[in-house]
Amino acid sequence: MNCRRPFALIGAIAALSSLAAGCATLDAGDRSRLDLVKQRGELICGVSGKIPGFSFLKTDGGYEGLDVDVCRAMAAAFLGEADKVQFRPLTAPERFTALRSGEIDLLSRNTTQNLSRDSVGGNGVSFGPVVFHDGQALMVKKGSGFNSLSDLSGEAICVGSGTTTEQNLNDAFEARKLPYTPIKYQDLNQVVGGYAQGRCAAMTSDRSQLAAARSGLPDPEQHVILDDRLSKEPLAPAVVGGDQSMADAMRWVVYALIEAEERGITQSNLDEILAKADADPSQASLRRFLGVDGGLGSKLGLPDDFVVQVIRSTGNYGEIYERHLGADSEVVIPRGSNRLSKDGGLMISPPFT
Repeated sequence: MNCRRPFALIGAIAALSSLAAGCATLDAGDRSRLDLVKQRGELICGVSGKIPGFSFLKTDGGYEGLDVDVCRAMAAAFLGEADKVQFRPLTAPERFTALRSGEIDLLSRNTTQNLSRDSVGGNGVSFGPVVFHDGQALMVKKGSGFNSLSDLSGEAICVGSGTTTEQNLNDAFEARKLPYTPIKYQDLNQVVGGYAQGRCAAMTSDRSQLAAARSGLPDPEQHVILDDRLSKEPLAPAVVGGDQSMADAMRWVVYALIEAEERGITQSNLDEILAKADADPSQASLRRFLGVDGGLGSKLGLPDDFVVQVIRSTGNYGEIYERHLGADSEVVIPRGSNRLSKDGGLMISPPFT
């Protein structure tokens, strides 16, 4: 599906106006982006909009997915309301320019954290905690005879340009001294389209994106994701580098989602647990986490009850995952490494002290 936005010219003019206003305010006072978001009363969040399960533009014009709920959690923490967020769909080549220029406040677009992006000498952005541990893979048509990466020697591979995916693909084939022809596209929809039209023998992307792409094909069961793992892909939200206030707030909102799941706090039992914490002074750790005893939120430039606002709006990390990638979702991806550390996964929060 290629969801094109209506009134593109009007949207572009609005985006330029927002960009100019944001940059002008930054230059004037060198304030944190967090202050600008509060002043504006809206968070501008960069997403893909084309990846089911992560960020997808629905027919009613709304967005849904794990990355979208990360944006909504940020808006709830920063502004007190999850709906005070404007979603800006971006292609992979556009995303870092949009962040550096001030077109967006925060990037939540299935973006891999790596040295080149994190460093001052690279993209110079500040990443938050990983919200999805992924890995790059290859998808082929069932019965094609391609059962591993080695079987694809000399074949054409559809890949997104301007991504770590492109480099990982090249590294994997070069390491095995295998020839191949990359067929490059600007976004995932085009990659899937090229693959579906037979322009390549396989397509490559993060395993999560392959699962999402497969779910949208006419006969999903006729496509196989190979076992070969081309890379590790820790996906995380990001803000512009050098802005510690914004980066700190982003990090601890993600940690709050994880910590809430560790504590068993959900949307449905939040008020009950909050009442118990309020009534029991001996629950010092819980009271700090929920902002009953103040101090932690103010260190981040946020209300002391920012965790309550986040969980009330989106639920904890496990609830977000289950909603968009769980057994009853349209894109089913077993949690695997994205389970809590106590359950054998990699998701863990530092202490809220």
